[in-house]
Amino acid sequence: MLDRDRCLALDAEDPLRDFRDEFVLPEGVVYLVGNSLGALPRRTSERVRQAVEDEWGGHLVGGWNHAGWYAQPLTTGDRLAPLIGAGPGQVVVGNTTSIAIYQAVAAATRLRPDRRVIVSDVRNFPTDHYMVQGLARTLGYEVRDFAEGRFDDAAVVLLSEVDYRTGARHDVAAVTERVHAAGALMVWDVCHSVGAMEVDVSMADFAVGCTYKYLNAGPGAPAFLYVNPRHQADAENILSGWHGHAEPFAFERDFRPAEGIRRFAVGTPHVLSFAALEAALDVWERVPMRQVRAKSVALTSLFIDLVGDSLELASPRAAAERGSQVSFYHPDGYPVMRALIDRGVHGDFRAPDILRFGFAPLYTRFVDVYDAAAVLAEVLEKELWREEKYAQRLAVT
Repeated sequence: MLDRDRCLALDAEDPLRDFRDEFVLPEGVVYLVGNSLGALPRRTSERVRQAVEDEWGGHLVGGWNHAGWYAQPLTTGDRLAPLIGAGPGQVVVGNTTSIAIYQAVAAATRLRPDRRVIVSDVRNFPTDHYMVQGLARTLGYEVRDFAEGRFDDAAVVLLSEVDYRTGARHDVAAVTERVHAAGALMVWDVCHSVGAMEVDVSMADFAVGCTYKYLNAGPGAPAFLYVNPRHQADAENILSGWHGHAEPFAFERDFRPAEGIRRFAVGTPHVLSFAALEAALDVWERVPMRQVRAKSVALTSLFIDLVGDSLELASPRAAAERGSQVSFYHPDGYPVMRALIDRGVHGDFRAPDILRFGFAPLYTRFVDVYDAAAVLAEVLEKELWREEKYAQRLAVT
């Protein structure tokens, strides 16, 4: 097993080591929550200042033309597309993941009007499943659990590439092939994989994802929606907002969808959030994703080895079967995590009993992994988590 000095040596050899300097990281903190909210890129403050003072302050309403605000859902989509294996004109950015899921699943159901079943992992991240439940009630559809493995009468299957609780990773190509063979359409949620590994949604019919986790675009950052080119002419946007209209400023009485991916735009883009995302993409356009995945595997494998048998592993042990997070079971997971955070190791808790640690390869070091495992061992051995204050749950866990 590696010691701390060897971890420092690995950091010195890391081809991604210089990217750490691109982020603001508080002194004394080991931040293993990149799968929940990524760290702040140093360039973000200046980019947002520019959007506020120069673009908004200088151009006022003219910013929609002069600063390119109106085109941001498409121009930013084209910049983000390579991170998910997509091409130009295939991704639109805006709204939230919840809205993008609703749009994608609804569009898929309309492309398979003779089928009235939506398949979803009932243990998926709540917003995914909740949005499916709401849509199914509206349409009078049945919702079936993915675990049943029956797709023959399904209109659409919605699944996350990486499970938010355990980090278990689905084989995107294999699952998509099965779903298509059954005549259904496939929607992938890549929230917990984009920015942590090479992602390829080109086989999928639709895909959705967020930008505030591994992509580091900040709290409330806009989500994205991918629509395969083979569907763009026929797919309908159930949320027919004016920015998806063929001529928004013609102010026509009835909705007439734009051509291509723009038809899936909905409302006014959140310009200040787009500025933060643009700053993050300035970093990601220089990142070799193959190296990101290789380091992710090394970091997560090291953490699993260092923690050893002191906790029950919830994540797959095989690196190819997990994303960039490691989860463990503990019946008192919440106070354990609170005790860790008080000692500078930041992970998060997922009910009812999961300790979750997300490894962002651009700024997480091997020595951070070593130090986090050491603090975790101390918290468990000395039962430091039993302090009464750690039992009091905060609003966000």
